[in-house]
Order: sequence, then C-alpha cells, then structure tokens
Amino acid sequence: MEMPVEKKNLLQKFIGWREEHISEKHFILIISFLVGILTAFAAWILKLLIHQIETFLTENFDVTQANGLYLLYPVIGIFLTGLFVRNIVRDDISHGVTKILYAISRRQGRIKRHNVWSSVIASGITIGFGGSVGAEAPIVLTGSAIGSNLGRAFKMEHQTLMLLVGCGAAGAVAGIFKAPIAGLVFTLEVLMIDLTMASLLPLLVSCVTAATFSYITTGMEAMFRFHLDNPFVVERIPYAILLGICCGLVSLYFTRAMDSVEDVFRKYSNPYIKLMIGGAMLSILIFLFPPLYGEGYSTINLLLNGQNLDDWDNVLDNSFFYGHADLLLIYLLLIVIFKVYASSATNGGGGCGGIFAPSLFLGCITGFIFARFCNQFDLGPYIPEKNFALLGMAGLMSGVMHAPLTGIFLIAELTGGYDLFLALMIVSVSAYLTIIVFEPHSIYSMRLAKKGELLTHHKDKAVLTLMNVESVVENDFAKVSPEMDLGKMVQVISKTRRNVFPVVNGKDELLGIVLLDDIRNIMFRQELYHRFTVDKFMVSPPAKIHTNDSMDIVMRKFDDTKAWNLPVVDEDGKYVGFISKSKIFNNYRQVLVDFSAD
Repeated sequence: MEMPVEKKNLLQKFIGWREEHISEKHFILIISFLVGILTAFAAWILKLLIHQIETFLTENFDVTQANGLYLLYPVIGIFLTGLFVRNIVRDDISHGVTKILYAISRRQGRIKRHNVWSSVIASGITIGFGGSVGAEAPIVLTGSAIGSNLGRAFKMEHQTLMLLVGCGAAGAVAGIFKAPIAGLVFTLEVLMIDLTMASLLPLLVSCVTAATFSYITTGMEAMFRFHLDNPFVVERIPYAILLGICCGLVSLYFTRAMDSVEDVFRKYSNPYIKLMIGGAMLSILIFLFPPLYGEGYSTINLLLNGQNLDDWDNVLDNSFFYGHADLLLIYLLLIVIFKVYASSATNGGGGCGGIFAPSLFLGCITGFIFARFCNQFDLGPYIPEKNFALLGMAGLMSGVMHAPLTGIFLIAELTGGYDLFLALMIVSVSAYLTIIVFEPHSIYSMRLAKKGELLTHHKDKAVLTLMNVESVVENDFAKVSPEMDLGKMVQVISKTRRNVFPVVNGKDELLGIVLLDDIRNIMFRQELYHRFTVDKFMVSPPAKIHTNDSMDIVMRKFDDTKAWNLPVVDEDGKYVGFISKSKIFNNYRQVLVDFSAD
C-alpha cells in the first residue's frame, strides 16, 4: 500500500529536520525506545487474544473425563489460520526466527510490512484453538518487523536496520517474558548480532522499555510462580550434570524429529491435504494428552508449584488417565515423546507458532521426570522435583536453541529462581555441550545453514554470507560458437581485453571455454585461420559456478581449482557470465567495510 503524498512529504520534512537537529546515534536510541513500547504492546495483545479464546472454549470442560471437543478445536484453529494466511496475508509467515535470520543474512535487515501484524493474528488463532506451539517466535518476528519498518520509514542505512531488527527481537523476548537480560542475550546468541558499544545501548533501551511496559500492564510478579523450598547443595551437582545430558539428548530428539516431520509436510503442496494430516494428528494427540493443548504453561505452573502427588496428579485432568496416579510418570514420558509431533503437526498443517513454549514445556516435564524417577527408586539423595523441573526448562532451551546464556537468564527471570543460578549454569552448559556433539546448528539456523545463508559471528563467513553470486558476476566476456573458425576468433579477440572466451551453442548452453594462452602460438598464422575451428581448441572449465551457489561454495571452488576466472551457469546449464577473484576481493572489501562500521 502506497503512502499518501501528504504524509510522504511530511515524513520527508521530518527526516530533513531530524538530520539537522538530532544526531544519528541519539535518533537510533529514540527509535529503539519506540520499538520497545510497540513490541511489548503487540506481545500484550497476543497474550490477551490467546487467553480469551482458550478461556472461552475450555472453561466449562469436565476435568474428570476426556472431552470430545479436543478433537474439533485444533482443526478449526488451523483451518482458520490457513484461510487467513492464504487469502489475506498471502505469504509464508511460519518459522519466525528463521525468517529474521534470513532477513539479517540476505535482505540487509528488511522484513515485510505485514509481519508487523500478521503473525499476531495467525498465532493468536492457532494457539487459542489449541495449536501445540508457542507465541514467542511470532512475537519476536513481529518485534523485528516493527524495528525494520520503522528504520526503513526513517531512511536508516542497512547496518542500522539490522540493529533495529535485533532491538525488536530483544524487546519481544523482554516484553513477553518480563526478562530484559534474556532479551539482550537472546539477540546476541541466537540472532548473532555483534556486540559493540554502538549496538549495546539501543538493545538495552528496547529491552528495558518492553519489560517496563509489561510490568505496568500485567503486574510485577514473574511469569511463573516459583518458591525455593530446598536450596541447591553440592551433593546434587552430579545429578544436575546428568539432567543436562538428558536435556541435550531430548533436545536432539526434538530437533531431528521436528525437521523430519516438517519434511513430510513439505512434500504436499495442497493446503487441505496438509490440514487433513496435521489436523488429525494434532487433535488426536490433544484428545489423548490434554496438556498438549496450547502453550502448556498451566502444566508448567503445576509442576513448579506442586508439593506432592495430589498436586501433580492434576496433570491427568481431562484425560483417560484421570484418577490413575500410578501412571503419572508413564503419562508424562508419553507427552515428551509426542509433543514434537503435536508441534510439527500444528505448523505443518497450516498453523502459526514457535518452539519457545514447547521447549520450556518439554524441559519442565523432563526435569520433573528425572527427579521423580530418582526419588521413586532411591537413586541417591533426595532430588526436589520442582527445582529440577525448573532446571530442565533451562536445559531444553539451551539445547534446542544452542543458546546456554539465554537458557540461564531466561529461566532465572521467568521464575525468580536466582538462588539456583549455579545449577542453571551447570544444566544449561551440559545440555549445550551434549547436543553440539551431534548437531552443530540450532533448530532455527539449520535450514539456512544447509543453504549457506546463515550469518555467523565468524567475520569472514559472515561477510561471504552477505555477498551473493549476482553481485559479483561479470558478463562482458565475448561469447564464441564451436563452429567459428580461428580467423573469426582472432577478430573477436581484437575487440576485447579479456583473455577467456565462453563457448556456447545456439541455446546459449555453456560447452567450454577458450583460453588466450592456449591459442597464442597459432593465432597469427593466417594459413591456419580456416583449418581450425573453436571446438578443436576449446577446453572444459576447471569448475562451473551455479547461480544458486552460496559464496562459501564459490570460494571453495576457486581454492580447489586455483583458477582466476570461473564461468557461471543457471540451473538449465545456460551461460550467465564469469566470476573473477579480483571482483570477489573488491566486493568483499566493500561489504567488510559496511559490515564492520559502527
């Protein structure tokens, strides 16, 4: 939608006034303040929407028996979300954090305008109707979109846009969880925004602003109530390490299983087939295991605050397991196994949501199962179930996101469990060290890493990621045909300064190349002009670059072949141009200057 001319002129006047009266650094702080407020407001709207829908649909359920409406609600939610996305948004809005990473890596921080509101509505409908996903990733995408579009409106350069994307993400985490430190750390660890003095202050402003807004609107208490009844003691350190290893393995299972199930859904292009498969899978799982309904935060609160079996047995409410307290551990273990399928079915079937909440949910249950199992079979000193449920949340988040610092600070701020800080560190680090043995990338970044589109803290790789093949292709090389004789070849050589010539057929497909050095000894012998044709002295290029190759792959081909120029072809094998090392180096230097500028 185009901005009206009057508003556009007014904005231009404001930008001119701002450039004269407000410095760039100060204006970035002002925008980061606005980003924090707007992002926290969006988070408040989303949580309110989810709560209202869920309460309206489920408040009259009988806790003593299974409820058939669990078979219906999730399907309706995914169906409505799919209609909204296909007919109104008309764009893919799933995998919010992955989209932010892609925007930073490949789009210079530009995120589409509809992401300011579309994820809020879509995820609100999905989760309110029972989708087994979280609201946090959609609101992180919303916050980043707010930062990106505010920056674009005020004509900020792309380094600043990337910073504002980070401010939006940090503000989203800080606002929805009331966790300002976790918001900052999440942006540094997961989005991989470089920490410099120029970036630290705007990120802090957004985090503090968003958290303050949330405190004003929802109260000062932490998101999850937690009271420490049993302080952490040295004797439990080995058990904390073991819990971390368990969380790392569960994280690996969650990551691999989700990727595999989503691959299955990607094979189908018809949205109604996806709805049928995903809706059936999700509704059956929720019918059998009601804690899978929505974000699962009520189950987390139950396990963090329960004192005995009478409290914990409430997890069995609304299910066929109601009244069978002896099956509690088996019931929770089945939930750990099937949660990943419920979350994958939600998104794969057409819903919208993230894996923040599933990570916290699974971590809490994993920690509780670990402690309850140890206590039930007397495997050492008493292990407080509620403490280890809290520690498990940090462990799963650290493993799934590959972000141990985020796991530590987020759980401490979420629950007020600062007295368990050492234990949080032990479990988070153990979980992270366990999963990286098997999986080098987080669930967010593995898709981009496979395509070579992931921006990392490794400066060389980050700069190469910001480059692309199109930006370094040169197409002023003179093309020749295989039937052309040496005389005509000499005429072509006389009109160009290049020493490499692509040989193409009538369909413009690359057949080979002619190197000037290879024909230098015969090119001045006129008696040979009509005896030799190009196909006699052309050679195969040492390697071909494809237009969809990442720059990392391009550099590897140059290193392997020791060539100075390599031809570029499209997916049909048609000639596009050449890439030279000198062009890459010049482009690399320019991107490095832009990337490193504060």
